[in-house]
Amino acid sequence: MKEFKYTINGNTYNVAVGEIKDSNVVVTVNGEEYTVEMERKTVAKERVKVLAPKPAAPVATTTNANDSTINGEALKAPLPGVINEICVKVGDNVEVGQTVVILEAMKMANNLDTEKAGTVTAILVEPGQTVMENTPLVVIA
Repeated sequence: MKEFKYTINGNTYNVAVGEIKDSNVVVTVNGEEYTVEMERKTVAKERVKVLAPKPAAPVATTTNANDSTINGEALKAPLPGVINEICVKVGDNVEVGQTVVILEAMKMANNLDTEKAGTVTAILVEPGQTVMENTPLVVIA
């Protein structure tokens, strides 16, 4: 129950508003109870067009997509988000648990760490890019 004190035209009103049930609420004004029926506001449903993000494109890491340097295991996005930062570059050696990408999801920065040691052979995304869950981000061989 919420309590308020109002002064209107010099008159003081102590108002207590109870819990809303369906569209009714009990309001107590200066000790006197009233059941108030609230109007339901109809909100026109707005159509929202959802656009799929651009597919992840390789970032000038190799000259040929079939090149053997792209072989390896890709670190994938665990959830949809936006790439904030790529902490490695092609050719870097990484250790287990090293942060390679920072992904922003739900207004939180998430460090994406490697689960295996190896060499970064390809970076498949760029900062600012929106990715979906399971999008390959960095390839480590």
